[in-house]
Amino acid sequence: MKEFIIRGLSGIIYIILLISCLYSEQALLILFFVFGIICLMEFKKLIQLKSKIPFFIFIILYGIFGYWQEVLQSNGGLDEATQILMVLTIFVQLFLIKDLFSEKIIPLFSTKRFILTTFYLSSGFVFLVLITNYYPTYNPTILLGTFILVWVNDSFAYLIGKNFGKQKLFEKISPKKTVEGFLGGLFFSCIASYFITTFTLSLGFTSWLIIAIIVSVFGTLGDLVESKFKRQAQVKDSGIIMPGHGGLLDRLDSIIFAAPFIYLFLRILKYVS
Repeated sequence: MKEFIIRGLSGIIYIILLISCLYSEQALLILFFVFGIICLMEFKKLIQLKSKIPFFIFIILYGIFGYWQEVLQSNGGLDEATQILMVLTIFVQLFLIKDLFSEKIIPLFSTKRFILTTFYLSSGFVFLVLITNYYPTYNPTILLGTFILVWVNDSFAYLIGKNFGKQKLFEKISPKKTVEGFLGGLFFSCIASYFITTFTLSLGFTSWLIIAIIVSVFGTLGDLVESKFKRQAQVKDSGIIMPGHGGLLDRLDSIIFAAPFIYLFLRILKYVS
């Protein structure tokens, strides 16, 4: 009971902090910068990387692609670079998805560790910020809706998987995840997209439905990818910063992984509209 209360309070504080910062552009940039540094610290421990270089890379990427475009609203000369960053990020993530289907461990030679900290983690936070740049002026509604979809997906995947789950999804990586849980999270995320459309009016129902599918599919894959890294490191959680939950990366792994794919969808949506 005590552990349940601690877990609940920790989760509530996290949600309040996040939502309260969403409606202030500067606060959100600072919050995600701090979150990014913490997640990078946790991830570096998982892959046993002691170098400080990933922190400098994160600051550069976040400063140029996040702050410069978001706050200064300057896309001149950066739009093509952002697209290249998106392609590289998705390319690296597709390789990580491929590694899920291999019984071998994810190879972590020196160069790959820097590639992962750059295009798996650091760029993920950049695209989280850029999602709010879909409109000409700062608008956090799409990002808020995305977080809600992640929470709905995770909650119902857990509840349905715990009560009705029989067929394992990736047993060797995450024994508790089931196919029934995944499908339940996907189903209720799609249902939630209708209510998000009604209350936010930021995008149409079809767009939110597609985002819900992206969140459920790639969010689950992102969770599995982090689980494989933790299994290789022989640890249960990425950190201890959130009592009852583990590390901050444990809470953000889904949305970090899904963010580049959501950003890609928003770019396509803007192009065809």
